[in-house]
Amino acid sequence: PLSPAAVVGAGLGGSATAYFLQQHFGPQVQLDVYEAAGVGGRLATVTVNKQQYESRGASIHALSLHMQDFVKILGLKHRREVAGKSAIFSGEHFVLEETDWYLLNLFRLWWHYGISFLRLQMWVEEVMEKFMRIYKYQAHGYAFSSLEELLRSLGGEAFVNMTQRSVAESLLEVGVTQRFVDDVIAAVLRSSYGQSVLVPAFAGAMSLAGAQGSTWAVEGGNKLVCSGLLKLTKANVISARVTGISLHSSEGRALYQVHYESTEGQGSAFYDLVVVTTPLHPSRSNITFDNFDPPIADFPGSFQPSVTSVVHGYLNSSYFGFPDPKLFPFTSILTTDTPDLFFHAMDNICPVNISAAFRRKQPQEAAVWRVLSQQPLDKQQLKTLFRSYYSVQVAEWQTYPRYDAAKALPPVVLHQSLFYLSGVEWVASSMEMTAVAAKNVALLAYNLWHQELEKIDQKDLMHKVKMEL
Repeated sequence: PLSPAAVVGAGLGGSATAYFLQQHFGPQVQLDVYEAAGVGGRLATVTVNKQQYESRGASIHALSLHMQDFVKILGLKHRREVAGKSAIFSGEHFVLEETDWYLLNLFRLWWHYGISFLRLQMWVEEVMEKFMRIYKYQAHGYAFSSLEELLRSLGGEAFVNMTQRSVAESLLEVGVTQRFVDDVIAAVLRSSYGQSVLVPAFAGAMSLAGAQGSTWAVEGGNKLVCSGLLKLTKANVISARVTGISLHSSEGRALYQVHYESTEGQGSAFYDLVVVTTPLHPSRSNITFDNFDPPIADFPGSFQPSVTSVVHGYLNSSYFGFPDPKLFPFTSILTTDTPDLFFHAMDNICPVNISAAFRRKQPQEAAVWRVLSQQPLDKQQLKTLFRSYYSVQVAEWQTYPRYDAAKALPPVVLHQSLFYLSGVEWVASSMEMTAVAAKNVALLAYNLWHQELEKIDQKDLMHKVKMEL
């Protein structure tokens, strides 16, 4: 039997991994989860006027089946939707505005961009439809030892290629116009990844699916999923920073010693199985790996810095061409890739607890806005966006991989029973991608442990799964 297992990191990846490990190995598996900062990772909240707001990771796609499951199992609720309109700003004018009337929106998109809009939708739907196969494979216990194998099983070589070529290239190829790419696609990618249309096609498709489909969030904050899953699995959360992992063997089996630092000082513990769910890039982590032969290589690639500023203040609507603030109709502003634009997106955000009586602030009232940018906003920039403000809370993150620089995808298996989860972000970064990867790692660990090799990297799964039904 599996003795203790360790999970490094208690963000969504770590908490989902702990939950799935327990699902597969059974309740008797002892789980230690190491977390240096706080449960929830990037799913953090900030407080303004005694109300809590999401500072990041805000929306979950309607098709996110694992996230839907977590919410059900934990007895959480979907947050009430508060309608609002979005628009895309070029720095000088709005290139695209959403109206109240859905059909008019479609007509506007047609009028501006013709068939591009339809081609985009078909392209995204095709990717999503194939991606959805993963749930069937996982329900049947199939796992993949690499991100390439996982992608191949869903969409063949085409999916693997989508991690190596840009979303712009892929869309132009299916007949989407350059103008549509520059105006609409660029704005969506800036608001989700803070990057340009050079991000890989697969990551792009996932982000565009989120922009097109209906999305939801968790009442009380998305981070409740993390704390809930850890409570449910009765995992032992250790408040410490993991500094190294060293390999020891006993009776032919690998044994891993996890070294950590906490406020009490240094310590270490031995495990049969370890899953690292924090990024292993030199800029992000300094976990050392000792006694591994061959040694565990360095992880290439860097991360995109991104800054979230939560501002409580009065929007300067005249900057956006609305001298009368009462007439400003938008709650969410995306931006095109214009050299002098200093922010990626901004939205008028609602608290994580939305009562039945809640209403959005009128545009002339002080509201809470979340501004995404690459650098912290200076006083002048804040003055450009806001007539005046009460407070500004800034969080700087190294959130997303710098996609344009990525060549090969990181490995999932670092050693026999030592696994790496965060590499999945190089395929696409979303809550559901993380949950899918967590389920895959737990199944992979289980299948390897029990030597059920026919459940790993199987070819022609569509056919096999049909036969099993």
